[in-house]
Amino acid sequence: MSGRSDSIRVQINKSKTRFTTNLLWKNNEKWVLGSIIPLVLLIIWEAAARVGLIEAHLLPAPTRIIQEIFEMGAGGTLFSHVGATVFRVATGFFLGTIAAVLLGSAVGYFTVLEKLMDPLIQAFRSIPSLAWVPLFILWMGIGEPSKVTLIAVGVFFPVYLNIVSGIQGVDRKLIEVGKIYGFTSTETLRKIILPASLPSFMVGLRSGMGLGWMFVVAAEIMGASQGLGYLLVVGQNTYSPELIIASICLFAGIGKITDALLKILAERSLRWQDSLSNQR
Repeated sequence: MSGRSDSIRVQINKSKTRFTTNLLWKNNEKWVLGSIIPLVLLIIWEAAARVGLIEAHLLPAPTRIIQEIFEMGAGGTLFSHVGATVFRVATGFFLGTIAAVLLGSAVGYFTVLEKLMDPLIQAFRSIPSLAWVPLFILWMGIGEPSKVTLIAVGVFFPVYLNIVSGIQGVDRKLIEVGKIYGFTSTETLRKIILPASLPSFMVGLRSGMGLGWMFVVAAEIMGASQGLGYLLVVGQNTYSPELIIASICLFAGIGKITDALLKILAERSLRWQDSLSNQR
């Protein structure tokens, strides 16, 4: 009897261990799989640099770049540069998103406003980002307002387009259901249109954040004294490829973190959807 109890206890412990392992793998699967290719590329890069296949003055080894980042951190300059860039992106992202939500909601909901405003906005969207730089410097100088405004412009267009597309793509049958239930225009907007357009809006936020990180480079190149874009200019002027690539890696890492946060927000906001991603 005692042997049978021990056998059952062993089976229970094995089941618990298997369940815990499966749970840990499920929670970390995307991080593990997503890190395989970057790690392989880093190993190849490091090996090629050590055997001399890659010239150090053109493309330093990953260990040299990591050393450069740690040296900036030890010197106290890393966090000031990262903080300045993150502040500019966050401020520009907030302002651009607010403007896009207000204007995009109105244009998407009211046909008259779409006919009046959308052609002009689409024309502005075709203007390259660097074309705004001299104009913003002329209007606002080389201080923070011009940089934040340039980032906000970059964020505005993808968020605006996705909001308009999301609102105009709402199924008319849902609107008819709201009319059957006697919803007012405000209730229809709040209970039907906004939830139905939320997936498109979240895609717009992620796209806007990505463009915000792209536009901050142009913003910081135009006369900044701090920021990761400023480090790119310093690395170019001082012929320091390790500083340039370190700044690019920091852009990539912080940009990935912000995108991951927005993705988590989107997943939690859209749990009510019966979608393929929610079934995985």
